[in-house]
Amino acid sequence: MSLGPSIVERLARARGDLRMGVPVVLVGAGAGALVVAVEALGPERLADLRGFGRLELALTARRAETLKARAYDGDLARVAVPAEAGADWLRALADPADDLRVPLKGPLRALRDGDAGLHRTALGLAKSARLLPAALLVAVDHPLTVALDNGLTLLRLDEVAPELARMSPLDEVVAARLPMAAAGAGRLHVFRPEDGGDEHCAIEVGAPDRALPVLVRLHSACFTGDVLGSLKCDCGPQLRAALAQMGAEGAGVLLYLNQEGRGIGLANKMRAYSLQDQGFDTVEANHRLGFEDDERDFRIGAAILRKMGIARVRLLTNNPRKVAMLEACGLTVVERVPLAVGHTPENAAYLATKAAKSGHLL
Repeated sequence: MSLGPSIVERLARARGDLRMGVPVVLVGAGAGALVVAVEALGPERLADLRGFGRLELALTARRAETLKARAYDGDLARVAVPAEAGADWLRALADPADDLRVPLKGPLRALRDGDAGLHRTALGLAKSARLLPAALLVAVDHPLTVALDNGLTLLRLDEVAPELARMSPLDEVVAARLPMAAAGAGRLHVFRPEDGGDEHCAIEVGAPDRALPVLVRLHSACFTGDVLGSLKCDCGPQLRAALAQMGAEGAGVLLYLNQEGRGIGLANKMRAYSLQDQGFDTVEANHRLGFEDDERDFRIGAAILRKMGIARVRLLTNNPRKVAMLEACGLTVVERVPLAVGHTPENAAYLATKAAKSGHLL
């Protein structure tokens, strides 16, 4: 038995480091690199990184498309950082907030030689830390020495890549009775992932019979809609309508999954809202930020349902992708139950985009 941190624990540490602007060291395929998230990078640390050699900026193909940078590696672009470029220049490439005001940020020299494995993993780390998917890398000849001398977290590519793709196992921490206005008798279960990520909840209404298909709703957290009553989305009304229907039927399970902003986090969701104010729709805003249409992981919901002994569901959703994902995870969706609520003049364009581009049945 070792007292040292496992790869799961080192990954959790690395996410915290990146959010604070502290570099991590990645090693793999005979190469090593210092990695820092552009969003949290300051001028002093940028100057220190320059002392190690040539800087390279990793961007997702989505963000590269907006910037007209060649994504020679398919899913990402590696951009050479000019010697005179400062932290503000890097942030302008990572954050599309000023794209319309300052559309010309190049010319950008995209790199095509060499392996992009370290860059791909760096972007995956930034995404998992709920940061903008843009990372600065500088190659180092002796990565272990650099990590030890500077007290930095070191990660091996062959350990990190599979772990980022894997869904962290979930453990039920506690469950307690919770009377609710919308659904009467309820019980709240809290599930914690082993990787130190956000906790997820299951609200059990009544006593659902596991021998029958259970009325289920997979609801992704929406602070603006669920708590503040935002009119830009239909999340709050869907949450309340789902609980009310479960209360009316006497039983059901609502999973409240902490995947804010379709999995990109609250800060990035607000960045997307700002882009929508500039005229972009919800999907276009995600792409300009460097994200895919939907970054959520519905395997989490399936895992919680299995832990609760639920194998067959009547799924409250307008999203066929949720049905497909649950079925791909081994659950049986016997019925899709529509949830047509929350339409407002303010969210009409948003809902139209979800129907046209994401296949929602509205």
